[in-house]
Amino acid sequence: MLQPRRIKHRKVRKGKRGRKTTPRGYKINFGSYGLKAMESVWMTAAQIESARRAITKQLKKGGKLWIRVFPDKPRTQKGAEVGMGKGAGSMSHFVAVVEPGRILFELDGVDRELAKSAFRVASHKLPIKTQFIEK
Repeated sequence: MLQPRRIKHRKVRKGKRGRKTTPRGYKINFGSYGLKAMESVWMTAAQIESARRAITKQLKKGGKLWIRVFPDKPRTQKGAEVGMGKGAGSMSHFVAVVEPGRILFELDGVDRELAKSAFRVASHKLPIKTQFIEK
């Protein structure tokens, strides 16, 4: 799954959530078709990988896929049956901060119907509403 090779800080702050639109990553730059996020969410590396596998399974070795989000924000989690307080817990997983309007995946080299069906299957793996867009 996707994760950074090394990180500067093991525990980071949550940051602001629920921005209206994203300032970057809202245009299709590489392919002809894209899957666009319509809500804001922290998307885990496992969710991104699951959607990627669903897309590649639909494509059957055809076309080119670009993943436009990367999980680089570390999240912590306390162990089971641990009391409240006493700091943040140990590192658990990585998330990608996704805001509305962000392009998640791009496709090229396939026809429109195949791209649409691949993104439809992938959108069922993701925790947010998405939209199929064309260049």
